[in-house]
Amino acid sequence: MPRKAPELPVILLEDFAALVGLVFALFGVGMTLLTHNGIFDVIGTAMIGLLLVAVAITLAIETKSLLLGEAASPDAVARIERALTETSGVERIIHMKTLHLGPEEVLVAAKIAVVPCDTAVEVTDTIDRAEANIREAEPMVTALYLEPDIYDPNYAPAARPERPAAPSH
Repeated sequence: MPRKAPELPVILLEDFAALVGLVFALFGVGMTLLTHNGIFDVIGTAMIGLLLVAVAITLAIETKSLLLGEAASPDAVARIERALTETSGVERIIHMKTLHLGPEEVLVAAKIAVVPCDTAVEVTDTIDRAEANIREAEPMVTALYLEPDIYDPNYAPAARPERPAAPSH
């Protein structure tokens, strides 16, 4: 199970930037002392600034998926789907969304078709079995919301009514 660990690239890049920044500072100060020309101090400072921008961009690229909300891996989704569809009382998955809440936390929200039954107790038993199966199949699932429904292949969701335009002043 791959782990989403943002701390490793952060630590490595921070340490790398600190060491390279020290070299740039040494260059700027050293050349300024040797030549008595302050432009080298400016160049060293500019190089440190560019280094920090490069590190910030690299970290943003590396961690953006966790910042923006990445779905669970395809393997994890497959395990969750298998756990749901193999649960007795669950006919099918109508739709499902997954979202990483943290490096080792996944939220699952699914609408599932349950076998038509006469009591709410039967539906809740099906939901409880499905939740247990999902948590066993994918331990990173920490938040789980299942909505039971009866599957109707002819159902078409109603179109959303248009919002009235805001008055302009």
